[in-house]
Amino acid sequence: MEAGISSYAFTWAVGVPGKEPDKPMSIFDLIEMAVELDVKVVQVADNLPLEKFSIQELKEIRKFADQRGIRIEVGARGMTAERLKQYIDIAGLMESSIVRFVIDQAGFIPAMHEIHSIIKDAMPALQAQNILLAIENHDRLLTTDFVEMVEKASCNHLGICLDTVNSMGAGEGLETVIKRLAPLTVNLHVKEFSVERVYHQMGFIIEGKPLGKGMLPLSELITKVSIRCQTAILEQWTPPEKTIIETIIKEKKWAVESIHYLKSII
Repeated sequence: MEAGISSYAFTWAVGVPGKEPDKPMSIFDLIEMAVELDVKVVQVADNLPLEKFSIQELKEIRKFADQRGIRIEVGARGMTAERLKQYIDIAGLMESSIVRFVIDQAGFIPAMHEIHSIIKDAMPALQAQNILLAIENHDRLLTTDFVEMVEKASCNHLGICLDTVNSMGAGEGLETVIKRLAPLTVNLHVKEFSVERVYHQMGFIIEGKPLGKGMLPLSELITKVSIRCQTAILEQWTPPEKTIIETIIKEKKWAVESIHYLKSII
């Protein structure tokens, strides 16, 4: 398994709406960051949407990455039939072995029968280009729903992008996520976290940490994910500091520390 970074490892540097830095991180900056961190994979997610680039610009991005020995994985959000087809084509152009999708987005929250239909219709294109569709577990749906998607499709071009924290938004803990989704995982989002009780004792806060400084059983997770999972991609939930500059500095410091720890495990 190979370590990599996501554009969501540098969410503040790329730009959180309303808190954008003066000079947001670009895709080219992200690729250079991978070189600096000595990893060979960059997952470009929906906070740097590849659909906004022309075909010529995408070719230039791929050439820039190739020259630096970096492979690109394609990611997106809002898995309509049209967007899935669009991103399969983008993945082919970028020579990405996977296209990672978060199903929901604002204004698009499909029912399960719609999701099954979208996946079924996309299978010929995925097979033709030999691309894996990696569906990410996210807040709304349960792990049983994601298992159903894979089992109903019954195709080796579909799997799960296992995110280590997202399913807490659906009320499911990591033990459940690992047990149900690890055997189906084709792409892994490594995201460290802590769970701490609030001062008034009536509730908890789930917050990001550098890898190895929280509650994520990374070694156990790595051993349990499917042998089809070839990359472990760092994402981060970095709590902000007083200024955006301080936050971006912290975010990079965490990334350096986390990648060092990830490499020691895999």
